[in-house]
Order: sequence, then C-alpha cells, then structure tokens
Amino acid sequence: MTESAASPTASPEPSTGRVGFFGPVGTFTEQALYTQPDLVTGEVVAYSSIPEVLSAAERGEIDLGFIPIENAIEGSVNVTLDMLAFDTELLIEREVVIPVSMCLLAVPGVELADITTIMSFPVALAQCRSFLAENLPGVVTEAANSTADAARVLAKSGDRHTGALGTARAAEVYDLAILAEGIEDHPENETRFVAVAPAGIPASTGHDKTTIVVFQRADAPGSLLAILQEFAARAINLVKLESRPTKRGLGDYCFLIDLEGHVDDELVADCLRDLKSKHDVKFLGSYPAAGAHGPAVRRDADVAWRQADAWLAELRGQVRR
Repeated sequence: MTESAASPTASPEPSTGRVGFFGPVGTFTEQALYTQPDLVTGEVVAYSSIPEVLSAAERGEIDLGFIPIENAIEGSVNVTLDMLAFDTELLIEREVVIPVSMCLLAVPGVELADITTIMSFPVALAQCRSFLAENLPGVVTEAANSTADAARVLAKSGDRHTGALGTARAAEVYDLAILAEGIEDHPENETRFVAVAPAGIPASTGHDKTTIVVFQRADAPGSLLAILQEFAARAINLVKLESRPTKRGLGDYCFLIDLEGHVDDELVADCLRDLKSKHDVKFLGSYPAAGAHGPAVRRDADVAWRQADAWLAELRGQVRR
C-alpha cells in the first residue's frame, strides 16, 4: 500500500466483476450499492458482517467491497474505520451517500401494541430512539448483524411480539408488514458508504476527497495543533477529523482525517509529504467525493501554491554553486 505523499503511478480501474456488500439482501448498503450501475454489472455477493466483506476484499475473493462508514446521526461506523486503519491494506475507491429512512417491520396482522421487542443493527436502533421511547416505552431492544438480517430472522420466526427496524426493501423481500415509516429521529438522516479495493488510486476528478490516518510519534502539548496547521497553511479544508484509540495502550490515540483534494494535487501532496516527515501516516485513499462540487477555494489555493513554488525555484536558481 502507498504511504508516500508523492504522486502515484496511474493505476487501472479495478475490475468490478465480483462485488461484496454488507448484507443480506435488503440492507441500506445494498440499496446504496445499486445506485452505482457500474458496480453491479457483474456478480454481487452478500456477506453477513462488515469484517467479512473487508476480509474477502483483502484476500482477493472479491474485486471490491462495499460497506457503510458513517451516519449523519450516529457518526462513524467504528468497525469499518478500525479495520481500514489497523487491520487491512485496502484503499477507498469511491464514496456514496444516500438518505436513510427507517421503517418498523412486523409479521403481517401484528399491531403496534403487540410489539414488546425490537431487533436491528445497533446503529439503526440508535437512530430511532425518540420514536421507540414515545410509541413503545419499555420495549426491549436486541442487536442484529444488520437491518436486513433482523428482518430475515423475524420473518423466519414469525414472532408476533417482535418488530424489526429496516428498509422498505427488506419488508418486500421478507414478506413483512410496515407498521410505521420515516421513524428516524432526524429527517436529514444520511449514511455514507465506501467501495474499497486492495490496490489502485482513481484519477483526480477535480472534486475529490483523501482519507489518511496520522499516528503521533510523540504525545506532546500542541501536537494536534501542529498537524492541523499543515492543512491550514495550505488552505486545505478538513471534512472530518476523528480520534481513535490505537489499540496500543490507554490514552494512545491516532487521528482519522478526511480532507478535500487528491494525492495527485500538488498542494495536497506537499501537505502529506510534510506530515509524513514528522508523523507516521497511513494513506487510505484519494477518491471522487460524493455530492455537488465544492467552492473554488481548492483550485485557487493550488494556483497560489504553484506561483509560490515557481517564485522559490527562481530564487534558488540564483544560488551560486
């Protein structure tokens, strides 16, 4: 895996002949995957957990893995972040963001008052706290491997006192009734997904994002400020900054950073080079950013950097050798 800030050699697009996703059929991950027609032209394989998807991609069993990484309400999906940061050498190839609308599913004929237990993926349960507290006070919650797996288990059991939180697609797949929909606490709820592959960096599009992990070589006052100043000095916008335990001891943290720009951009490369010289940096990918194009700040900063670089080169050319 590339950890250098130098511009990478152009890499071919990964084969999408076999794509694995966090399943089973009916998850939000599957819904997001099918918004990307080029990723589903070949074989699509469901895995029962996020680690299974990432491990299959690492082994080369699949060409791409597709998994959730962040939710607008509950924040990061920690298992995804930790495996990318510590356990694999996979690179992010693409991000996809979709709105998420939660449904309460039950066996046909069941009424809301019959429900005493709710099953779902823990992140989904957390997204619907207010609805559950107001409409099902005292309900018991049970964790499932995914929203779709909760629906599958419910359909198989036929339990008339249990509901599941999931997608409308899951209700269709598993022949369940929708008791309520749009029950997430915040209507602006969105989830971000990423496609990952063992190698290769997509070409710059002009609207890109780069993800890195920065490990401090020494814990000293102002160390985070020193890291942030590298970006501020170059007018590089940070989209996300999160600390995660390194698993090496209590109080030992690293920083996961999403920044605007691509490793092939001169300014971003310059920033990563300086960071790498002072800290341990793991590169997790440069890839097309989801959503509308950002402002021209990045472009203007690149132009200013090139002008400054040319000015410095001219000065150094005057040095007597």
